[in-house]
Formats: sequence, structure tokens, C-alpha cells
Amino acid sequence: MDLVVGLDAGGTSTRALVLDLDGARLGQGLAGGANPNSHPPSVAAAHIGEALTEALDGLDSRKVRSGVLGMAGASKLADPAIFDLFQEAWTHAGLHCPMRVITDIEAAFATGTSSPDGTALVAGTGSIAGRIAGHRMVAQSGGYGWLIGDDGSAFWLGREAVRATLKLLDLGAPLEGLATAVLTAAGVKNRGRLINAVNDRPPIALAKFAPLVSSAYHHGDPEALSIVAHAARLLADTATAVREPSDTSPIVLVGSLIKTPVGTRLKEELLARCSAQVIMATEGAAGAAWLAAVDVLGPDAPRPNRS
Repeated sequence: MDLVVGLDAGGTSTRALVLDLDGARLGQGLAGGANPNSHPPSVAAAHIGEALTEALDGLDSRKVRSGVLGMAGASKLADPAIFDLFQEAWTHAGLHCPMRVITDIEAAFATGTSSPDGTALVAGTGSIAGRIAGHRMVAQSGGYGWLIGDDGSAFWLGREAVRATLKLLDLGAPLEGLATAVLTAAGVKNRGRLINAVNDRPPIALAKFAPLVSSAYHHGDPEALSIVAHAARLLADTATAVREPSDTSPIVLVGSLIKTPVGTRLKEELLARCSAQVIMATEGAAGAAWLAAVDVLGPDAPRPNRS
């Protein structure tokens, strides 16, 4: 029984999925983030190995005919030293097939549709959109990283939650809802300690505050309502930047924010702007694994089973 493997490596987590050539799911693995822009490359590569090892547990890795690694920060692997770290993790997990590296955008799009053309938007720890033609990304928008971009992402949401809290503290306004949740999560009670707590952690750690925005949104917190609406607009801007106004090809949304209020508002925003099907997908690993199957069987490869 021949197998294929696909991985979705983001800033927060890495997922691996093993399929047979009929699309049946045989193994799954989960590990920490493996974006080499957000984590030391050695740590990122180790997480790839952990996810693969878990997904392949009990399976014969020698039967894996094709493997695709979809990852945020894929361009980093142009550095031979960094590529070697990932290749070592790949082979240490028992894989003998080539490691084909693609962007998380390409993997995300293939998760939602078998169409060769369209648009994918990843809204997770970071944010990026890509125009896909023939399963390949031919143009992109966003993806600049936390320092100069990632608009509407989980990092952005967390940063905006902290900024909103600090503004309320500066004004001496009553604290409730989102602001109270931010202070509690940071383990602090005042402005100075919140600033220090945030700046003492790696910048990407701001993403941990993103779920607080969703929770406060459901309770009608005005700051959270504003942040979610703004995030949806920014993400829609990112997606439409790579599309012509007349484009009717599908738009695939994927990432940790898609099942949150941001994802719901984003879909509404895109449907109002575009005459296209908007598909909400959940896992880039399935798309990467399907593309690995396409490498073996061609474009008619069975889609991954849902469970």
C-alpha cells in the first residue's frame, strides 16, 4: 500500500497527515510551530520531525512515495544550511522520497478545492494571500512578517488587544471585558507591568491574546467588535489585492482565525466584494498531502477523506 505525506507548518503549530492513494487518512501528527522566520531554524526543523514521527507511527515509512511540505517562511529554505536542517528531520523520520517544499498558500488552496486556479488567504499567526495558477502561486500580497505586516492576523489581533487595553489605562477608563482579560492573561494589573510583560516575550507571543478578542466579541465588548471588523477588512484587502475585479475563481480561506468571528466577518466581506465562491478550509496539511498524491497519480488523485 503506497502512501503520501503532507505537512502544514505555520508559526504556531505544525500538522502532518499521511494518506493512502485512495485518500484515506492513516496517520496524523501535531507539533510546535515550524516557520523559520518565527523560530530558530533548528527548532523549526525539529518540530517538522516531531510531527512526521507522530503521523508515521505504526506505518511503514518506506512506502511513502511522495511528500510535500507546505510552510510559512518557505523562502528561508533557499539557505542551504537551513534546508539541510529540514532535510535531516525529514530523513530521520524515515522518509526516503524527496522533500518537496511549497508555500503555505499553495497548500491552503489545495485543501479547499481541486481547482488549479484561484486565490488563497492564510489567516493564522501571520497573514498572506496568493493568486494560484496551475496549483502554483504566481502572485502574492502580505506575508511581510510581524514587524512590517501580518495585517489582520492573530499576531495583529493580539497586538491590537494590548494596545486597546493600554489606551484605556492611559485614559483612566473603567476596565472590563477585553481589557480585563488581557491583564489577567498577562498576569499584571497596571500599565507599566503590561508593557514590560509584553516586551519581555518574543513578539510572536502577542498572538496568544487573539482568542481573548474572539471571546470578548461574543460578549459584545465594543473594543473587540471594532478590532474584529477592522481585521476582516484588512484581510479582505490582502486577498483582493491579487485578484482582478472580474475574477470569479474560488477563494479559499484557511488558518486558525477562520473558525473565529474574524473568519465569519471576513467571508461576509469577501462575498460583498467578489463574485466568487468563498471556501472556508481548516487544515493545510490535507492540501499538501493531496498535492503529494497528485505528484503520483496526476490531477485526478482522490481528495482526502474528511475523517
